[in-house]
Amino acid sequence: MMRVPDISILSIEDPDSLPYDHLSSSTNLDDHYMQKLKTYAKSLPYSIEPYSKMMEMLDFILRRIIQCVEAQDYDVGLMQWDSMLTYWNMLKYPIPKDRRVAIAKIYFHISITPGMPTQVIATCADGFKALTSSKKKITIDDLRLPWKPIYHILSEDLFLNRRQFEYTQISWVMGYIADNARKFFHPAAINEMLSTFVPLINGQLDTILSSQYYLLTFLPLTHPQPYLPMLFRMWEAINSYIYDERMLDFLAKISEMHVSPKISDPRRIAELPDDARSEDEDRPAWSDDAMKDNGAWPGIYKDVGIFSEDQWHLLMCKCLASMQIPLADAGSLTTGPSADSQAGFEIGRLPKPTWRIVSLSRIIVYSMVPDGMPSPASNAPTPLFTPLPSGMNTPSIQTSTLVDYLSAPLGRSAQLKHRTYLGGSKALDSLARLIASVEGFFHPTNSGGWTADLSAFLKFLVYHFNKRWHEEQQLDCKTPKNRRLTPLMRRELVKSLRTVVLLAMFSESDTVVSNIQSCLKSMSVMEPGLVLSPLLERAVPSLEALIETQRTTACIKALSSIAPAIVSRQNYYPGAKYLIQILELLIPGIDLNDPSKTLCTAAFLSEISQYIKFGDLTGAPTNEMLDYAPRQPSTPGPTLPMFDLNGFGGSVQDEEPRLSNEEEDALLKDTTASFADWIANFIRRVIQLLENLPEEGPNGSAGGASEVQVVDAVAGACNQICVHLSPSLYDLVLNMVYDYASTNVRPNGLRAIHQLVECVANANPEKTLARFFPFCSNIIRHELENGASSERTTSSSTLIPSDATLYWNLAILRGTVYNDGKAVLKYKQEFLSLLKYLHEKTFTKRGFSWTGKLLSSMLLTLTHTYPLENRFVNPDEWNSEEFRWNHHRHWGKLYSPDEIKISWHVPDEGEINFTLQIFKELVEPTLATLNDLLKPGVLRDAIWRNDFCRHLTLVRNAFAGIPTLVKLYPPPDWVSAAAKTSDILNEIPEMIAMLEDLNAGFCLTDPADPRYQYICSLRQRYGEFLYNASVSLRQQGEENTVDAVHILLRSIRTYMMEYGDSRDSYFVNEDQYLSAKNVARHYAKQRVWPRAVYIRRARFYHSARLRWNSLDRIRGPLEDKIIDEVASWSMWHYPLVRISSQSLLESLCSVYDGVRRRTLPLLYKALQPGDDDCMKGALWSLNMPSFGKYAAAEPTLSTELFQVLLRCQHNEKPSIQDAVQVVSDTCLGVFVEPSYLFYDVPTPALNEAVTEFKASLAFGPEDSALTNNCRKFVVQRVHLQEEAIERTIKAVLEIGSSSKIHWRYAILAVRLLRTLIRKDKPISPEMLSFFLKSVHDSHPSIRYYAQRAVMKTGRNIKLRTFCATPVDLFEGRNNNPLKTRVAVHDASHAVAQKLEQDYKNPIDSKKDIEEILFLDKAPGWILGGSLTFHKPPTWSKSPEWDQSSQNALAKARKIVQSSSFWKEVCKYLAEETNETSMTQDAVCVVKSLFQLLEDDPFDSVKSIVEGLIKAKEADKQRAAAEIIAGIIGGSKNWPLQKQEKFWNWFKPYIKTIFGQNLKSDTVGVWTSFLEYTFYNKDPRRVPILFDHILSQFNSLDFNAELSFDVVKILSPFRSSYEELGWKFSPWIDETVERCWLEIHSDHDDVRAYIAEIFAFADKIKWKPRSSVPTVEVFVKECRVLPTDFDLMGVRGWYHMAKIEELVEKFKEWRAERQPGPTAFQSKYDRVGICVCRWLFQSVHDTNALCCFDYIIPLLPELFQVHRRSVPDVTVNDNDELANRAHNLLVRMCGITLTPALIGPILDAILSAQSVSSWKVRLKALPLVQIFYFRQLPLISDAKIVQILEALCRSLDDEALEVSQMAATTLSGIIRLSPRRSVLTLKNRFVRLVKNTAIPDRKDPTYNKCIRQRHAAILGITALIQSFPYTVEKWMPELLTSVLAEYVSDPIPISTAVKNCAASFKKTHTDTWHEDQKRFDDNQLGILSTLLTGSSYYA
Repeated sequence: MMRVPDISILSIEDPDSLPYDHLSSSTNLDDHYMQKLKTYAKSLPYSIEPYSKMMEMLDFILRRIIQCVEAQDYDVGLMQWDSMLTYWNMLKYPIPKDRRVAIAKIYFHISITPGMPTQVIATCADGFKALTSSKKKITIDDLRLPWKPIYHILSEDLFLNRRQFEYTQISWVMGYIADNARKFFHPAAINEMLSTFVPLINGQLDTILSSQYYLLTFLPLTHPQPYLPMLFRMWEAINSYIYDERMLDFLAKISEMHVSPKISDPRRIAELPDDARSEDEDRPAWSDDAMKDNGAWPGIYKDVGIFSEDQWHLLMCKCLASMQIPLADAGSLTTGPSADSQAGFEIGRLPKPTWRIVSLSRIIVYSMVPDGMPSPASNAPTPLFTPLPSGMNTPSIQTSTLVDYLSAPLGRSAQLKHRTYLGGSKALDSLARLIASVEGFFHPTNSGGWTADLSAFLKFLVYHFNKRWHEEQQLDCKTPKNRRLTPLMRRELVKSLRTVVLLAMFSESDTVVSNIQSCLKSMSVMEPGLVLSPLLERAVPSLEALIETQRTTACIKALSSIAPAIVSRQNYYPGAKYLIQILELLIPGIDLNDPSKTLCTAAFLSEISQYIKFGDLTGAPTNEMLDYAPRQPSTPGPTLPMFDLNGFGGSVQDEEPRLSNEEEDALLKDTTASFADWIANFIRRVIQLLENLPEEGPNGSAGGASEVQVVDAVAGACNQICVHLSPSLYDLVLNMVYDYASTNVRPNGLRAIHQLVECVANANPEKTLARFFPFCSNIIRHELENGASSERTTSSSTLIPSDATLYWNLAILRGTVYNDGKAVLKYKQEFLSLLKYLHEKTFTKRGFSWTGKLLSSMLLTLTHTYPLENRFVNPDEWNSEEFRWNHHRHWGKLYSPDEIKISWHVPDEGEINFTLQIFKELVEPTLATLNDLLKPGVLRDAIWRNDFCRHLTLVRNAFAGIPTLVKLYPPPDWVSAAAKTSDILNEIPEMIAMLEDLNAGFCLTDPADPRYQYICSLRQRYGEFLYNASVSLRQQGEENTVDAVHILLRSIRTYMMEYGDSRDSYFVNEDQYLSAKNVARHYAKQRVWPRAVYIRRARFYHSARLRWNSLDRIRGPLEDKIIDEVASWSMWHYPLVRISSQSLLESLCSVYDGVRRRTLPLLYKALQPGDDDCMKGALWSLNMPSFGKYAAAEPTLSTELFQVLLRCQHNEKPSIQDAVQVVSDTCLGVFVEPSYLFYDVPTPALNEAVTEFKASLAFGPEDSALTNNCRKFVVQRVHLQEEAIERTIKAVLEIGSSSKIHWRYAILAVRLLRTLIRKDKPISPEMLSFFLKSVHDSHPSIRYYAQRAVMKTGRNIKLRTFCATPVDLFEGRNNNPLKTRVAVHDASHAVAQKLEQDYKNPIDSKKDIEEILFLDKAPGWILGGSLTFHKPPTWSKSPEWDQSSQNALAKARKIVQSSSFWKEVCKYLAEETNETSMTQDAVCVVKSLFQLLEDDPFDSVKSIVEGLIKAKEADKQRAAAEIIAGIIGGSKNWPLQKQEKFWNWFKPYIKTIFGQNLKSDTVGVWTSFLEYTFYNKDPRRVPILFDHILSQFNSLDFNAELSFDVVKILSPFRSSYEELGWKFSPWIDETVERCWLEIHSDHDDVRAYIAEIFAFADKIKWKPRSSVPTVEVFVKECRVLPTDFDLMGVRGWYHMAKIEELVEKFKEWRAERQPGPTAFQSKYDRVGICVCRWLFQSVHDTNALCCFDYIIPLLPELFQVHRRSVPDVTVNDNDELANRAHNLLVRMCGITLTPALIGPILDAILSAQSVSSWKVRLKALPLVQIFYFRQLPLISDAKIVQILEALCRSLDDEALEVSQMAATTLSGIIRLSPRRSVLTLKNRFVRLVKNTAIPDRKDPTYNKCIRQRHAAILGITALIQSFPYTVEKWMPELLTSVLAEYVSDPIPISTAVKNCAASFKKTHTDTWHEDQKRFDDNQLGILSTLLTGSSYYA
């Protein structure tokens, strides 16, 4: 038993003076956390325990944890005491640092102990995280930890062996631990981590992703200088979405961490003690300069934050790709997800990275620094960026050709000396470009799945910006002042995002709207002036019109999100003057016909009203107003100057003119006069809503879920408003509610009127009671006298109209007693009299139920401790005269924790005595009446049932209303009895954790108090009655007792559960507190909050203390009897009763220990033959987690559980058998393989940590004795569990072997026994025999589970034989005697080449076999310290298998050597199925048997397999393949002579199998055979098979008559080389050479195989090009070599010579090609399709970058190919070729490229504009736009200008389609172009159009002039359309003075003008109220005519 100091005897301490003197001098406790504890203590109305006493309790808990660890009592004792530590933490007492460090260290070492139960690991991992998550409480200076033990477990567990099928959460948990422990890994370990993880990568995606996971999870974040360049080099080379996501998560962490330079100081490494190395950890010393200390450390800052320019551009490109925005091409999205399909499922077992959108936003925000010259402040609604100088010299039109004029240089030559950036920040500038590029995708008409990501990106951007901004305002901020965010950056960020946010707020997606709301909230905190005005301009018209519901709702939501800008005077002083106007517009928002609008309106009102007081200020005395000095700054911040940049953007005011604070106050005061009218209108609207509710149903709710939700939301808003009303307005509301309630009765509004009265009562209970009580009391008495509620009912029914008035007034009365028991006391006699009368006269269920609820509500109000109000200011402020007349200056006030004062309701003597009076005069007599009803001889008719229900309802509600009236103390004998009957089995009583009670505001706490004794005795009588009633009703057993049983069960729940926090739930309060914080949060890590949040916090803390007292309540004899009754009811006849009882039983398990153990025998008994309903109830009870899972997880209980389940086949009812199935599956989910290996695992580090900690905890002899006693119990427990497991095996085997067993139960038996195959114990012969017989069972599921059991057995025997230690056995690390590690001393590329070539060297049998080494797994790209080889099995006899498994093997040998066994097995293997490949499980079973028994069964199976090979059916071929593959797999380590015997037998069949046996339906079978055979295998192990496949390929005729004759050779060849991977390197050159010769093969499917070979060749030739293939050199060269050097070797070089040849040959073949129906057979078409296939496949691979070097030379040819629908001189009669070429061109744009590739690709695309074919020119133009959009961050400004010049040239193309496409492309690119270029183009196009006169049609220059003007008009329309949602300063003139002049010109000029006008109208409709300000009246008139011919915009 826990001997915690008895808290009850402590003296009550004043909360303001917590006793600090009890701390020992060694405790270095942070004053901050003590101060925090003081604020918690101060917020409660009662005193809390002294800190010193709580430290004693903490030390006691920690001492028990230490004892559990020493005794190895992990899964029982440790779990118990860890939960105690968790509960202790709920109380908010700070843990001293030394204790925190010590226990965290112990938890860490427990969680990385191999073999530890997963539940223990997970618990300790969570505990470790909780203890170490705070960076302030514990740092690496306090604690260092080793990393290798985690890596060892993780690396062994992550990838499954082929015979493994049972996998756990170990990989996930180890990853979780590594992530949380990473901050404690010593930075000196970085080099060794790199040396360990980098050599794992060999080009396969699984190795890339797993190695990346290790790198990014283990590497210390504090010193990334050595490895960050390497990570970027690898990242840019690898095309993988998974890789991107994890990399972005990592970069986000280091970006945020390294805003401070001190973090990465190399001197820190030497300063930290290196005291946490594991045994095999090393510290390799590299000759490296990355960590050199050169004096003052400047940090790791580079060009943009901590990134270089190239790294930053890569990041921004990944950012753009992450948005997954589909363009019109529908195919240029990133191909990373396609490449990821190569990854194994195991990667998914690791912890997921943070969502990439969040990571990207963090990276961008934390890279923002003042690192450039600021651009002039932008005045455009969405600003542009980085203006470039013009530097151009536009030629005159007269002296040059039109093309020269249009494409004149735009200024690449002259650059400004200093480039400028938006807000003076490069990162912000990049962000603005990004946002501008995707602006169109925010518009609701252009939304899709991507909009959610885009909107989330905005949300997290401003969230992190706000977070960082406020962090940098703190005094302890470590960011250097010159690198902090600036007001200019903040302002420009808001302006950059504002347009897109205001566009997206009207989205139809709830997710998008939610994101935008969050974004607006943050923006309104950052720059309220920039957000409020434009939002009001959109919202007010929508709210006034109320036409489009969706638009109105969006505006209300948006207004709700910017509440801080409207009401918080500290946030935005001018905002408050708009409030009353908004409130008036929102009155129609309360509308029952539109629930969503009403919910939004209610949310807005709730949000606003918690920050303000509703009170008229117009009559305020002036002197009081003037005397007040506001706390917030009264002067606005400096306004930013407005620039007019070359006429670009005009000086538009973003904000209204700012008035002085006094002027603002005057305006606001005037508006407060409207509060009275608004309040009156609001209450009328609420009453109107109440009247229009649907009629109530039998369950008492009016309408469906939406109506209930609406009423709750409106009531919540009313509640907030009523609390914040001035006295006069409160009286107004009270009178209105009273007038309505007293003159109306609405049966449909009973619940609503109750809530409405609750709102006014909550604000002022005294006034409410005074107004309502006399009226309601009289009406209720009058109604009861006249027969209301006189009809006896016990079930829910529709309301009787004559009873409506009674219920209406009862509902009102219940509302009046909602708050402050002291107000109720004035009417105590009247209330008591009324309650008695109600109880006497109400007979309907609703009548007596509502009477009970009234009593319960009143008792809670009287006896509970709760805050009395939650106004936005403290009570003394609220009541002050100054506040009365100046409350507007306090609106939105935020408090720090120490400023809060809370008014609590604490029950006084009067309230307690009144409660006791109610019990004595009302409850006690009723309980006596109930007892009389149970007496023998009483007639139990309908009247009896009604009396039973109504009396019990009253008593139940009375006890439900006093959960905190008395504090219960269990007698000592109950406590000892509870320990003996605990659900915790085989544990000493001292280790069963119990909690001592703490002070929590209970009313009666003295057991000697007569009042205490009275309530306790009455409660005991109540419990005894419940037990007697339960027994009586069960014996009665009639159908008409169901209602009585339901109320009885509810009463039992009250008696057993209603105590402590039951009515003030800890979890509910936690949710409400967190929800309140989330709503009120303006920015992360906020330290000041609205007062309501602190009140929620205090209530939450109070509930935590109540919960402490409610945990693990002690059962007495009466409770035990009642629990038995509930168990009996859970198996009763009626399903509804069973369901209620089962729910109650589950709840009881969470409160009382021992319920499960007590109940299980009753449930088992009910599963015997007998009552079906009883059996069904028992089964569904067992299915609850508290019972079935509990019994299945405990070995000593599982035997009986599974025995009774397996014996349930006596009942044939389908419903019962289905229930058995469900229960079985539930139990099997927690029934895991027993393992006690961890008891034998040495734990030196854990022992050392425990020993250190013990010294500080003052262990005595009695503690050591207890530890020894506990250890004995652990040994005894393990012994009992071992015995129980043996019994389980024996029992299940007996039942499972029965011939009468049903197949369902046979499956269960096999599954159970399969789980019980253990690593730490040998399998029994009987068990193995059972599995082998089940392998050929007739039922497929039994075969499936039996096969897996045999696989598991084979693997376990192998591990038991070769694992030297328990750790090896747990991790599955077998020490194969043939395995050898060879050290690599002089790593070089020559070593790697030698390893490659060794595969090609045949094994010479004459040579010394001992010298041969097999390399089964490909080594990494970078060579590590050693390589793993395998020697051939030269032994004459294999080593003996595990000695303890010999008996089982002998039994297996006997069975398997029988040919009948194999006949049966093969019969089922050869069954007809839909499988087109081998079944892995079948192969692994055969492998297991032949591995264990070697060739003993071979003779038995040989003839059968021969027969299967000869058979032609696909299923028989599959069976043969499975047997042979299994034998090959199992024979790997046979003695060589036995292997030779097998291969001599198999060799003659190889030719048959891969020759005549290969048909279209068997190709899949034999290719899967080869995949299995070559998996992780050196080809020299199977030379006969490999040589045959190779020779077939070498002798292949690629142009055979039938394509299948080629495919049946290429398909096995492909399976072989793909599975061998890098090991196929020696043969790849000749293979590729052969394929190039056959690239124009006659057969299409053959060319597909050739394309795959080309792609494969690039993949295996891909490896880094470091000078020496060692980690040290590779890491260094990644850092020092120039970025354009292809260090990762990812560029395409392997096929380059052939591509150059191909380019020339394509020209020849195109010339030879004959168009027409046979064109597709030409060489040109065949090779073209093959090349497109190859490159398309490469684009979708991890090494996608390699194909661009091949694509660039081929681009001109790819442009030549068109669809048939486009007739021209180019290739246009082969749609397949055209489609493949098009798809390749589009898809390649989605790959993130290296900067070196951007220029050549763009040049190649733009060069297509000089081709003679207009179709080629047309095809290339959209590609410019796609490529530009996808690669935007990587394209230089100079290149953008070059693109613009090329596009301008194309505006004058002879082909109209080309010029129009050029204009469309130009508009997309102008938007993101240098600003000066835009202005130059505008001037150029205007001059051209003005100087171009159209002559007469007959004039020979007519067409040229039309084309010239059309080119200019297209240019102008491109400019206008490039800014779709804004109006730039130059735009009105272009539209009205230029375009409008040419609206009547000949086609196509007029068409272009009209199309532009229509587009302008469409995109500016939403924002026209704002945009029209850019036009003068004359321009508006012209524009109206241009658009519609009428005054549309006038």
